Amino acid sequence: MTASTEHYLKVIEETLVSAELEFDRPRENAFFVKLPGQHKLATMTWLIVGEHSLSIEAFFCRRPDENHADFYRFLLEKNGRMYGLSFALDDVGDVHLTGKVALASITPDEIDRLLGCVLTYSDENFDRALERGFKTSIQKEWDWRVKRGESLANLQAFASFADPANR
Repeated sequence: MTASTEHYLKVIEETLVSAELEFDRPRENAFFVKLPGQHKLATMTWLIVGEHSLSIEAFFCRRPDENHADFYRFLLEKNGRMYGLSFALDDVGDVHLTGKVALASITPDEIDRLLGCVLTYSDENFDRALERGFKTSIQKEWDWRVKRGESLANLQAFASFADPANR
């Protein structure tokens, strides 16, 4: 590990501690950070310090069940207006937020900005993405919970299309 790598690891760790974020260091040169949200309850985010760059990776949602074209179009339209990150697919079609920035740009303000972007892009787009790619599953879950008398609290964001009274 080089002296410059140590410097950037220290900057990142101090920034995470200062922001009072939960994180682990499960492997060398990497932080696994929990970003608490409102729509997506937590966005788990990797910050990985490489030789020349910092990689940012966060799971967004699994591969959509339906309406693929509209689902992917929605996310791709977001990409052009996003700072430092973009939506990307892995080899099984699950959706992630990914980004890469030069190590030289790493400061506490930039780490804060990038993590803020991860949280914003994940949280603000989560419900609308799920509505496009998982509508039928959400409606079935709603019906199943009503039938069994289960709580609908975490499905309320989808009541406009999931509640049979609105269909």
